[in-house]
Amino acid sequence: MFSNGQLVFAIAFFIIFIFIIFLSYKKDLKELKGSYKGIRWIIIGFLCFVGLLVFLKRLSVT
Repeated sequence: MFSNGQLVFAIAFFIIFIFIIFLSYKKDLKELKGSYKGIRWIIIGFLCFVGLLVFLKRLSVT
């Protein structure tokens, strides 16, 4: 399916991407305090959706 190098790259990319998004969010939050109401639920929903996709993919492989 994927080589070890591809999996390591994908995991590292995902972690770094989320970290950068988090830092950008924290920086913008100071400037736009009221604009991001409810964004936590969007992020949680997105992460749950991605987790569900990974779970279903692993379920279909075995």
